[in-house]
Amino acid sequence: MDAIISFFKDYVAWLSLPKIWITDIIEILIIAFVIYHMVHWVKQTRAWILLKGLIVLFGLWFVATLLNLDVIIYIFYKSINVGIIALVIIFQPEFRKALEKLGQNNIMTPIFNLSDSRDKNERFSDETLNAIVRATFQLAKTKTGALIVMEKDVPLYEFEKTGIPIDSLVSSQLLINIFEHNTPLHDGAVITRGNRIAAATCYLPLSDNMQLSKDLGTRHRAGVGISEASDSLTIIVSEETGKVSIAMGGTLIRNVDGDYLKSQLVVVQNKTTDVKKIKLWKRRFKPGKNDKQADNQSK
Repeated sequence: MDAIISFFKDYVAWLSLPKIWITDIIEILIIAFVIYHMVHWVKQTRAWILLKGLIVLFGLWFVATLLNLDVIIYIFYKSINVGIIALVIIFQPEFRKALEKLGQNNIMTPIFNLSDSRDKNERFSDETLNAIVRATFQLAKTKTGALIVMEKDVPLYEFEKTGIPIDSLVSSQLLINIFEHNTPLHDGAVITRGNRIAAATCYLPLSDNMQLSKDLGTRHRAGVGISEASDSLTIIVSEETGKVSIAMGGTLIRNVDGDYLKSQLVVVQNKTTDVKKIKLWKRRFKPGKNDKQADNQSK
């Protein structure tokens, strides 16, 4: 019996599962979440192709280790430090975009957003919304090219500095006049912040998305590029066709009508209305059958 017990202690006891605490489960979930999103992010960028090349290099290193190819292993070890620096330089645009998207995911906003103030949550007024829609389709009717960037939570000061400061209230007449042909301000983009036009003739980064249609010009690529670098909504009016497109989150939606544009601007407007409270209020004071009967009897 002692021999059997010692056998189990020496050879079988290690097969037992370790103690798992709630913190271990939380750690596993966090690591799995991070790895999943990293792989998902890498597959959507050019880093996926470079990652395949790295996998091939590690495969060669593994084969060289098995075959004891000392020279190749020596070269690999000596090039690791340089390779890490090279990876940081190569992936710099992707790292920057990843950090920007991480900052745009307002995970903590619902926790810290304790204010119910309508004015603080609303980005711009209904008058500004209607003025932008009116100006956009007036420009589209005359096939006047336009590029209007509407700032949301990510500041666009870096791109605003490339243009000419305007700092004026948004109006359809002003927007139409800015993009009119042969005027000093018509070339470039207009950046709006709240109810004001911050700057005009601003230069925007061009998108390097190879999936965009080849018939799109610089104006559309600039609109997509600024939507990749920020959380802004960009309105593009084509000078060739007069069609209206919008860019959000690196995605271009083409040939939109006035109703669709207005619906997207309402989302950007972030106008908080106490619709639920109104419904609850009406439901709470909704007349019941007894109330209706009492009203009829009184009549």
